[in-house]
Amino acid sequence: MRDGGQDEQVDADARPGRLALLRRHWLLSSAVALVLLATATAVPLALADSGDGPPCREVPASTRALAKDPAAATRALDPGDDMSRFPAVRELVRHERPCGDGAEALGAVVEAATRAARPGAPHTVAQARAAYAVVAALDWAEVPDGMAPGLARMLADYVVDEARYLSPSDDVTGPAATSEQAASDEDGYSPYGRFLAPEEAHADFEYTRPDLDAEADPDRLIEEVARNPEAFAILYDAERAYFAHYLERLTSQGGDPDFRPGKEPRGASTSTATSWPDNDLEDIAGRIGSLMRHRAAHARKGEIPDLAAFDRAVRRHTRGAYLPAVRRLTTRPPMGDIADRPVSGQLRGELADGRRQLFAMLDAWAEARSVPGARAAAMRQIIDNAYVLGLWMSI
Repeated sequence: MRDGGQDEQVDADARPGRLALLRRHWLLSSAVALVLLATATAVPLALADSGDGPPCREVPASTRALAKDPAAATRALDPGDDMSRFPAVRELVRHERPCGDGAEALGAVVEAATRAARPGAPHTVAQARAAYAVVAALDWAEVPDGMAPGLARMLADYVVDEARYLSPSDDVTGPAATSEQAASDEDGYSPYGRFLAPEEAHADFEYTRPDLDAEADPDRLIEEVARNPEAFAILYDAERAYFAHYLERLTSQGGDPDFRPGKEPRGASTSTATSWPDNDLEDIAGRIGSLMRHRAAHARKGEIPDLAAFDRAVRRHTRGAYLPAVRRLTTRPPMGDIADRPVSGQLRGELADGRRQLFAMLDAWAEARSVPGARAAAMRQIIDNAYVLGLWMSI
C-alpha cells in the first residue's frame, strides 16, 4: 500500500492509488409451474416442462414486497456486523434465472435496502452493511439482465466507497464503518477519503470473510452489470459526477484544503497537499477506464452483439454532462447526492472516449479556477495514466 506521496510505500493504514497496484430467459413454452414452499427469504423453483435448460426461480410475493418497505428491506439484507446473516442475504439476492420480472423485482429490493432514504440523507450503518453484503453475495455470479440497473444505482449511491476499493485487506474489521470510524483524525486524515459527509456510514468493500466465502469486489460486479446499457450509463454518470464533485473542492493549486503540513497518516512518509488528491484522481480515472474496458470485453465476447446500438442506448440513458463549479465549494454532501447531482447540460463528444470526457471537465475547472499551468498539466498526466491503466490492465 502507498502513502500520499507518488512513489513511497506505506503500511495498510495509508491506502494506495491505482498506479501502485496492477491487479485485478430462458423462455417457458406451454409450461406448468410447480411452486415449492418457501420462507420469506427463500425463492422457490418454477419447473418447466421443456428440457431446453434449467428451470427458472419464482420470486415470492414476500420478497417482492420488500421493495415498497425500505426499512424491512434493509433488515432483510443487513448481514449484521458479525456477518451472521450473510448466508440468508446470499440466498435472497443470488438468482441467476428468476422467472418473469423477478430480476427487476430483486433489483428494486436491493435499491430499497441500500440507497439513502432521500436527498441529503446519509447512509446508515445497516444500509452500508447491506450494500457490502449484496456485492459479496453476487461475487462471480451471473447477474440477470433485469437486475443490472438496480445494482448499478446501488453502486452509484456508494461511489466514494466503490472508487477507493483496491483489494481485500486483513486489516479491515467489518463490512461497514460508522461515521465516527470514518471521521478525520486530528491530522485531518481519513482512510475513507476526502470531503466526506458527516454522519455517513461507509461500506468497506475491502473486508473479507473466507469462512463465509464473502469477498466484495465492486469491479467484478460492475463488469457483470456493464453489459446492460442502462446500468452502464448509471455507473458512467456517477463516476463523472464524482470527478466534478472532487475537483470543485480542491484549492486553486489543485490541493487538499484540509492538508496540514507536517502531519501525515500513521505509517506514511512525507506527503504534500497534492498527494492524496492525486491518489483519488487516479482512482476515479481508473474506474472510468475500467468501465470502458468492460464495454470492449463484452463486445469481443459477443455479449454486446451490436456495439453501436449499445452506445446509442447508453447515450439515451445518460443524464448529461457534469462540470465543476467555478468557485471552490466547501459543502460535504452524502454519497447519494454526489451521484445524483444536477447535470450541467447535454453530454457532448464521443461518449465512449472517457479520457476526453475527463479532460474536458479538468480543463474547464483549471481555466475557471486559474490553476497554475504546471499543476494542471501534472493532473492531466495523472488522469491520463490512470485511465489507460484502467482501460488495459486488470484492477
